[in-house]
Amino acid sequence: MITYKHTQIGYLMLVITLVVLVFFAWIQITARAETPSYDSGANFAGTFIMAPILFILASFSTLTVSIHEQFLKICFGWGIFCKKFSLTDIATVRKVKNHWYYGWGIRLRFWPKMWIFNVSGFDAVELTMQNGRIYRIGTDEPEKLEAAIKQ
Repeated sequence: MITYKHTQIGYLMLVITLVVLVFFAWIQITARAETPSYDSGANFAGTFIMAPILFILASFSTLTVSIHEQFLKICFGWGIFCKKFSLTDIATVRKVKNHWYYGWGIRLRFWPKMWIFNVSGFDAVELTMQNGRIYRIGTDEPEKLEAAIKQ
């Protein structure tokens, strides 16, 4: 049973993905419009590289946080990048603000040592685990997420 579920959309990442998609489409159209020769035309290797780049960019455009009966789960995009936390392993929960230089996506900070999962904005909920590890989960509704975890 899911007691909390929220998806945050990273609009900047969607715009970046769209810009990269238009750029890659322009490259493909330009390559196919060349006069036929040995080195002209669309390259399979180029297309093979472009597809995963677009897929990864699109994967980091949303972050879904859900709380089930015994664990907290976060997933980026279509669920390719996911992480589960047991609710019994969480020692403390608090609402925090990330600095701008912490960035977005999945980040490992070495000072202070913590993992950050974020798609947009600077609001987050910090989880301190029983083993001392620290995780920050970005959200646009930190009060609701904090209350749901404490509940």
